[in-house]
Amino acid sequence: MSSYYQKINTLYKRDMTKPKKPIILGEYSESEFEVLKDLKWEATEKIDGTNMSCCFHPGLRMIEIRGKTENASIPTHLHKRMEELFQFDSLYKAFEVQTETGEIVYPEKVEIFGEGYGLKIQKGGNYIKDHCDFILFDVRILTSAGESLWLTREACEDIAKKLNLKIVPLIGYMTIKEAEDFVKAGFKSLIAENKDYIAEGLVLKAPCGLLNRRGKRIITKIKYCDYKDL
Repeated sequence: MSSYYQKINTLYKRDMTKPKKPIILGEYSESEFEVLKDLKWEATEKIDGTNMSCCFHPGLRMIEIRGKTENASIPTHLHKRMEELFQFDSLYKAFEVQTETGEIVYPEKVEIFGEGYGLKIQKGGNYIKDHCDFILFDVRILTSAGESLWLTREACEDIAKKLNLKIVPLIGYMTIKEAEDFVKAGFKSLIAENKDYIAEGLVLKAPCGLLNRRGKRIITKIKYCDYKDL
């Protein structure tokens, strides 16, 4: 099970021959997007930051703070904030499971994915002026039976509460067309200190945690900036 989050493709393909590589409306970047376009997808606010994750190995008593890739450079102030947020005691408590016999067991591995954002990260000053933080957007566990499971939104909210973490705002459940229209109109970020800041867009997850034939999540992003000049 990889410790890094999969690349999230934009909804449509891009015209690589033109300046700024604009999206090509109607030409879906993945065939699954077109097949599922009329279903209601889980839509959350897309945060303009840097991908981060905490990998927790209960049996090894090990915590790994990871960036987007193995070679990613993590800003010092963000790495420090991640170390403050993820402590052994709270992680063990959040993921313990009591069996019918009363035994306490833990997953083989936990991956908590999110976005590092705020001061000195992308345009993070709009979100947080004087410091940085981490906001959760997904959790995956490897069970003791060897199953790789993505947690539901409700379970992610529970984990965020137990760990005292922020979680990306749930905007609603939308078809692809509804999500496009919502992003094109521009909507204010629900987490930014700058109350006039237009959110970067939406991240859409397919219903019921659907996976493609390669076993990856069916997930896409719709960005406000891609529609401004169309």
